Amino acid sequence: LIFVPARFEVYKAVSQQIRAIFYDYTDRVEPLSLDEAFLDVSELPSATLVAREIKARILRETGLTASAGVSVNKMLAKIASDYRKPDGLFTISPPEVEAFVAALPVERFFGIGAVTAERMHRLGIRIGADLRAWDEAALVHHFGKAGHLYYGYARGIDDREVQPHRIRKSLGAETTFAEDTDDRELLGLELSAVREEVWGRLLRHEFKGKTVVLKLKFDDFRQITRSKTLFSAVDSPETLRRSPTHCWPGSISTGARSA
Repeated sequence: LIFVPARFEVYKAVSQQIRAIFYDYTDRVEPLSLDEAFLDVSELPSATLVAREIKARILRETGLTASAGVSVNKMLAKIASDYRKPDGLFTISPPEVEAFVAALPVERFFGIGAVTAERMHRLGIRIGADLRAWDEAALVHHFGKAGHLYYGYARGIDDREVQPHRIRKSLGAETTFAEDTDDRELLGLELSAVREEVWGRLLRHEFKGKTVVLKLKFDDFRQITRSKTLFSAVDSPETLRRSPTHCWPGSISTGARSA
C-alpha cells in the first residue's frame, strides 16, 4: 500500500474548471462540494440533453468522467446521480416519480443512512411504498424532525430550491455506529477520527470558524450539543483537539441510553 500526498490545489483548479462549464448553461448553480452541484435548468428545453452535453464537455475539456441525475427536485436528482456511476446519466421524469419512489429501497433515499434504514426495517419499512403508508406524526415520533422530510420524500416531494448564492455558515463531520454503544473509550476514539475529518475539510474548503460544536445523538434520535467559542479561528489540529475537552467525556452523561 503506497500513500501519496493529496493535491488539493489541483483538485480545486479542476473543480473551478468544471464549475465554469456549469455556468455556461445556467447561473443557478448550488455547489455541494468541490465535485458536486445542483443546477436549475428548468428554463432550458431539455434538462437531460443539457446533462448529456455537460458530461461530454467535462470529458473533452478535463479528461474526467462525470455522472448526472435529472429529475423534478433536488432529492430525486441526487438519487438519480448515484444510479449509474461512475459515468452515468439517469433521468426520473414526472410521470415516473410515483412508481420510482414507491419501489425505492429506503436506504437509497437521500439522507437515510444505514442505521436509520435498519431502524425502519424493524418497523416494517423497507421501500418507499412502506414509508408512504405512515402518517407524518408517526414518522416524527420515531425519527424526530427528520420525519417531516421522510414524509415528503416518500411522496417524491422536496420543495427546496436551488440556492446559487448560498453562504457556507458551518462545516462538520459525523459518524454513525453499526451498533448502539455507551463505551466512552470507543466514543473517544471515534471522536478523534471525526476531528481529523473536520480538519481535512477545513483545509479543502479554506473555511475558518471559531465556534466548535460537539453533537451526540442517542438511539432514540434525541441529541445533545455542547459548544465552545474561541478567541480566534481554529488554525491547527491541536486547537481543534483541545476545544471540546470541556464537554467530553466528563460532562456528558449517556445514562442508560446508547449513542
